[in-house]
Amino acid sequence: MKHIIARLWRAIRGPLQWRILWLAHSKFMVGVTGVVHDDQGRFLVLRHRMWPPERQWGLPTGYAKAGEDFGATVVREVREETGLEVKADRLVHLRSGYKLRVEVAYEARLVGDATPRIDPFEILEARWCTLDELPDGMQESHRQLILGSTPG
Repeated sequence: MKHIIARLWRAIRGPLQWRILWLAHSKFMVGVTGVVHDDQGRFLVLRHRMWPPERQWGLPTGYAKAGEDFGATVVREVREETGLEVKADRLVHLRSGYKLRVEVAYEARLVGDATPRIDPFEILEARWCTLDELPDGMQESHRQLILGSTPG
């Protein structure tokens, strides 16, 4: 039976194989976070409108679009939420095991003006903070990403 299945699989090469694989496997959203720093060693933190009131502070984050490089997701999300231009650097976090989500985080560095122009629909406030200035109400997982990051 295995030989018949293998022969059939080889016979349907190309797009049909991909469609079958897509139907047979789990689908995930990919949440991408940017640990953004400037040349002074400060980190960009945002107060997110849609997050729980007691934990609204965190890093720029959003979901990857289909076919989008995750580094490009960081650049896009930071630009959409703050108007800032950044360059994604190294991958600092990858976690799976959630039912429908995978988490990815990249370090990113500011490459332009440091004055945020927030999107008030999503973001209530933006700040540049040193490690000692991180606000209360910060997502603990984001605090840990910052503590594990080494700007410069």
